[in-house]
Amino acid sequence: MSRPDLAGSPTDPVAVPAVIAKLAGGDPLVPVWQNLLGGLTFRLGGGEGRVRYAKWVATGTPEIDLAGEAERLRWAQGRVPVPHVLELGGDADGSWLVTEEVPGRSAVDPRWIAEPATAATAIGRGLRLLHDALPVEECPFDWSVERRLARAEPRHPDLAEPPPIDRLVVCHGDACAPNTLLHDDGTFAAHVDLGSLGVADRWADLAVASWSTEWNYGPGYDGFVYKGYGIAPDRRRIAYYRLLWDMS
Repeated sequence: MSRPDLAGSPTDPVAVPAVIAKLAGGDPLVPVWQNLLGGLTFRLGGGEGRVRYAKWVATGTPEIDLAGEAERLRWAQGRVPVPHVLELGGDADGSWLVTEEVPGRSAVDPRWIAEPATAATAIGRGLRLLHDALPVEECPFDWSVERRLARAEPRHPDLAEPPPIDRLVVCHGDACAPNTLLHDDGTFAAHVDLGSLGVADRWADLAVASWSTEWNYGPGYDGFVYKGYGIAPDRRRIAYYRLLWDMS
Protein backbone atom coordinates (compact mmCIF):
# COMPACT_ATOMS: atom_id res chain seq x y z
CA MET A 1 0.00 0.00 0.00
CA SER A 2 1.09 3.56 -0.52
CA ARG A 3 -0.45 6.89 0.25
CA PRO A 4 0.60 10.43 -0.67
CA ASP A 5 0.88 13.07 2.00
CA LEU A 6 -2.39 14.98 2.32
CA ALA A 7 -1.06 18.44 3.11
CA GLY A 8 1.92 20.71 2.78
CA SER A 9 3.29 24.20 2.70
CA PRO A 10 1.48 26.28 0.06
CA THR A 11 3.41 26.57 -3.19
CA ASP A 12 1.05 29.03 -4.87
CA PRO A 13 -0.20 32.42 -3.62
CA VAL A 14 -2.89 32.05 -0.97
CA ALA A 15 -5.92 34.33 -0.64
CA VAL A 16 -5.98 35.48 2.96
CA PRO A 17 -9.49 35.39 4.48
CA ALA A 18 -10.58 38.78 5.79
CA VAL A 19 -10.96 37.52 9.34
CA ILE A 20 -7.40 36.18 9.38
CA ALA A 21 -6.05 39.53 8.22
CA LYS A 22 -8.05 41.18 10.98
CA LEU A 23 -6.75 38.75 13.58
CA ALA A 24 -3.18 39.44 12.49
CA GLY A 25 -3.61 43.17 12.97
CA GLY A 26 -0.25 44.70 12.15
CA ASP A 27 1.65 41.46 12.73
CA PRO A 28 3.39 39.63 9.89
CA LEU A 29 1.13 36.99 8.34
CA VAL A 30 2.52 33.92 6.58
CA PRO A 31 0.56 30.92 5.18
CA VAL A 32 2.36 27.82 6.43
CA TRP A 33 0.08 24.85 5.68
CA GLN A 34 -2.71 23.82 3.34
CA ASN A 35 -4.63 20.56 3.11
CA LEU A 36 -6.48 19.06 0.18
CA LEU A 37 -9.85 20.03 1.65
CA GLY A 38 -8.88 23.69 1.50
CA GLY A 39 -8.07 24.22 5.16
CA LEU A 40 -5.35 26.82 5.74
CA THR A 41 -2.98 27.55 8.60
CA PHE A 42 -1.30 30.93 9.02
CA ARG A 43 1.55 32.07 11.25
CA LEU A 44 0.72 35.40 12.83
CA GLY A 45 3.42 37.52 14.41
CA GLY A 46 7.13 37.24 14.86
CA GLY A 47 10.04 39.47 15.71
CA GLU A 48 9.33 41.03 19.10
CA GLY A 49 5.67 40.02 19.21
CA ARG A 50 3.90 36.88 20.33
CA VAL A 51 3.56 34.22 17.65
CA ARG A 52 0.16 32.65 17.07
CA TYR A 53 -1.18 30.13 14.57
CA ALA A 54 -4.59 30.54 12.98
CA LYS A 55 -6.45 27.73 11.22
CA TRP A 56 -9.25 28.65 8.83
CA VAL A 57 -11.73 26.48 6.91
CA ALA A 58 -14.52 27.56 4.58
CA THR A 59 -18.10 27.00 5.67
CA GLY A 60 -19.28 23.54 4.64
CA THR A 61 -15.81 21.99 4.45
CA PRO A 62 -16.24 18.29 5.26
CA GLU A 63 -14.22 16.39 7.86
CA ILE A 64 -12.73 19.50 9.52
CA ASP A 65 -14.30 20.47 12.84
CA LEU A 66 -12.31 23.27 14.47
CA ALA A 67 -14.70 23.48 17.42
CA GLY A 68 -14.10 19.78 18.06
CA GLU A 69 -10.36 20.30 17.84
CA ALA A 70 -10.51 23.19 20.31
CA GLU A 71 -12.46 21.01 22.73
CA ARG A 72 -9.85 18.24 22.46
CA LEU A 73 -6.94 20.65 22.90
CA ARG A 74 -8.50 22.10 26.04
CA TRP A 75 -9.05 18.61 27.44
CA ALA A 76 -5.45 17.56 26.75
CA GLN A 77 -3.95 20.85 27.97
CA GLY A 78 -1.76 20.35 31.03
CA ARG A 79 -1.57 16.59 30.52
CA VAL A 80 0.68 16.59 27.42
CA PRO A 81 2.42 19.39 25.47
CA VAL A 82 -0.18 20.78 23.03
CA PRO A 83 -1.04 24.28 21.77
CA HIS A 84 -3.06 26.57 24.03
CA VAL A 85 -6.36 27.73 22.51
CA LEU A 86 -6.64 31.51 22.27
CA GLU A 87 -9.75 32.02 20.14
CA LEU A 88 -12.43 30.07 18.31
CA GLY A 89 -14.93 31.69 15.99
CA GLY A 90 -16.99 31.51 12.85
CA ASP A 91 -18.96 33.61 10.38
CA ALA A 92 -20.80 33.12 7.10
CA ASP A 93 -17.54 32.51 5.24
CA GLY A 94 -15.80 30.04 7.51
CA SER A 95 -14.50 29.17 10.94
CA TRP A 96 -11.17 29.75 12.65
CA LEU A 97 -9.08 28.53 15.55
CA VAL A 98 -6.20 30.53 16.96
CA THR A 99 -3.59 28.89 19.18
CA GLU A 100 -0.45 30.03 20.92
CA GLU A 101 2.88 28.95 19.49
CA VAL A 102 4.53 26.02 21.24
CA PRO A 103 8.31 25.58 21.12
CA GLY A 104 9.66 23.24 18.49
CA ARG A 105 9.85 22.54 14.77
CA SER A 106 7.66 20.17 12.80
CA ALA A 107 9.18 16.77 12.14
CA VAL A 108 8.98 17.65 8.43
CA ASP A 109 10.91 20.89 8.81
CA PRO A 110 14.02 20.80 6.54
CA ARG A 111 16.10 20.51 9.72
CA TRP A 112 14.53 17.11 10.43
CA ILE A 113 14.09 15.94 6.86
CA ALA A 114 17.89 15.96 6.91
CA GLU A 115 17.93 13.77 10.06
CA PRO A 116 15.04 11.34 9.54
CA ALA A 117 16.18 8.69 12.03
CA THR A 118 16.24 11.27 14.82
CA ALA A 119 12.84 12.63 13.81
CA ALA A 120 11.21 9.20 13.50
CA THR A 121 12.52 8.18 16.92
CA ALA A 122 11.09 11.35 18.47
CA ILE A 123 7.72 10.68 16.82
CA GLY A 124 7.62 7.28 18.53
CA ARG A 125 8.63 8.71 21.89
CA GLY A 126 6.05 11.47 21.61
CA LEU A 127 3.31 8.95 20.92
CA ARG A 128 4.35 6.84 23.90
CA LEU A 129 4.23 9.90 26.13
CA LEU A 130 0.76 10.79 24.88
CA HIS A 131 -0.57 7.24 25.23
CA ASP A 132 0.82 6.90 28.75
CA ALA A 133 -0.28 10.34 29.97
CA LEU A 134 -3.88 10.70 28.79
CA PRO A 135 -6.47 8.87 30.92
CA VAL A 136 -8.73 6.60 28.88
CA GLU A 137 -11.41 6.47 31.57
CA GLU A 138 -11.73 10.29 31.57
CA CYS A 139 -11.64 10.82 27.80
CA PRO A 140 -14.99 11.87 26.28
CA PHE A 141 -13.82 11.36 22.69
CA ASP A 142 -14.05 8.21 20.58
CA TRP A 143 -11.85 7.12 17.65
CA SER A 144 -12.83 3.47 17.67
CA VAL A 145 -12.87 1.12 14.71
CA GLU A 146 -16.68 1.06 14.83
CA ARG A 147 -16.97 4.85 14.59
CA ARG A 148 -14.45 5.03 11.74
CA LEU A 149 -15.98 2.14 9.81
CA ALA A 150 -19.24 4.07 9.69
CA ARG A 151 -17.41 6.59 7.48
CA ALA A 152 -15.43 4.09 5.41
CA GLU A 153 -16.33 4.27 1.73
CA PRO A 154 -16.23 1.87 0.06
CA ARG A 155 -16.34 -0.76 2.80
CA HIS A 156 -13.34 -3.02 2.24
CA PRO A 157 -13.86 -6.73 3.04
CA ASP A 158 -10.54 -6.90 4.90
CA LEU A 159 -11.91 -4.41 7.45
CA ALA A 160 -14.75 -6.72 8.50
CA GLU A 161 -12.80 -8.41 11.31
CA PRO A 162 -10.66 -5.99 13.35
CA PRO A 163 -7.77 -7.48 15.32
CA PRO A 164 -8.30 -7.72 19.08
CA ILE A 165 -7.42 -4.59 21.05
CA ASP A 166 -3.78 -4.64 22.09
CA ARG A 167 -3.90 -1.64 24.45
CA LEU A 168 -6.69 0.90 24.64
CA VAL A 169 -5.28 4.46 24.82
CA VAL A 170 -6.22 8.01 23.97
CA CYS A 171 -4.91 8.25 20.42
CA HIS A 172 -3.72 11.36 18.64
CA GLY A 173 -5.92 10.50 15.67
CA ASP A 174 -3.66 12.04 13.02
CA ALA A 175 -0.20 10.97 14.11
CA CYS A 176 1.49 11.71 10.78
CA ALA A 177 5.00 13.13 10.97
CA PRO A 178 4.06 16.82 10.44
CA ASN A 179 1.98 16.77 13.63
CA THR A 180 4.92 16.10 15.95
CA LEU A 181 7.17 19.00 16.97
CA LEU A 182 10.81 18.48 18.00
CA HIS A 183 13.21 20.53 20.08
CA ASP A 184 16.48 21.50 18.40
CA ASP A 185 18.27 18.70 20.26
CA GLY A 186 16.03 16.14 18.53
CA THR A 187 13.80 15.34 21.49
CA PHE A 188 10.01 15.38 21.39
CA ALA A 189 8.48 18.81 22.00
CA ALA A 190 4.71 18.77 21.39
CA HIS A 191 1.74 17.39 19.48
CA VAL A 192 -0.39 19.53 17.14
CA ASP A 193 -3.54 18.99 15.04
CA LEU A 194 -5.55 16.92 17.49
CA GLY A 195 -8.91 17.23 15.76
CA SER A 196 -9.45 13.45 15.79
CA LEU A 197 -8.09 12.68 19.26
CA GLY A 198 -10.02 9.87 20.91
CA VAL A 199 -9.96 6.44 22.52
CA ALA A 200 -8.73 3.58 20.31
CA ASP A 201 -6.14 0.81 20.13
CA ARG A 202 -2.64 2.26 20.21
CA TRP A 203 -1.90 0.63 16.84
CA ALA A 204 -4.36 3.03 15.21
CA ASP A 205 -1.73 5.72 15.86
CA LEU A 206 1.40 3.62 15.51
CA ALA A 207 0.46 2.18 12.12
CA VAL A 208 -0.05 5.61 10.59
CA ALA A 209 2.84 7.37 12.34
CA SER A 210 5.28 4.75 11.06
CA TRP A 211 3.70 4.79 7.58
CA SER A 212 4.06 8.56 7.36
CA THR A 213 7.84 8.28 7.68
CA GLU A 214 7.79 6.63 4.25
CA TRP A 215 5.80 9.52 2.75
CA ASN A 216 7.99 12.18 4.33
CA TYR A 217 11.48 10.66 4.63
CA GLY A 218 11.52 7.67 2.29
CA PRO A 219 11.60 3.94 3.04
CA GLY A 220 13.40 2.38 5.98
CA TYR A 221 12.55 4.69 8.90
CA ASP A 222 9.40 3.08 10.29
CA GLY A 223 11.49 0.95 12.65
CA PHE A 224 12.74 4.07 14.40
CA VAL A 225 9.16 4.95 15.34
CA TYR A 226 8.68 1.54 16.98
CA LYS A 227 12.07 1.82 18.68
CA GLY A 228 11.24 5.26 20.04
CA TYR A 229 7.90 4.00 21.30
CA GLY A 230 9.46 0.87 22.79
CA ILE A 231 7.52 -1.80 20.93
CA ALA A 232 8.05 -4.48 18.29
CA PRO A 233 6.01 -4.10 15.09
CA ASP A 234 2.75 -6.03 14.95
CA ARG A 235 2.27 -6.69 11.25
CA ARG A 236 -1.38 -7.72 11.45
CA ARG A 237 -2.46 -4.64 13.35
CA ILE A 238 -0.28 -2.37 11.22
CA ALA A 239 -1.87 -3.67 8.01
CA TYR A 240 -5.40 -3.37 9.39
CA TYR A 241 -5.07 0.17 10.71
CA ARG A 242 -3.30 1.41 7.59
CA LEU A 243 -6.13 0.08 5.46
CA LEU A 244 -8.70 1.64 7.80
CA TRP A 245 -6.86 4.97 7.49
CA ASP A 246 -6.95 4.72 3.72
CA MET A 247 -10.65 3.85 3.60
CA SER A 248 -11.90 6.30 6.21
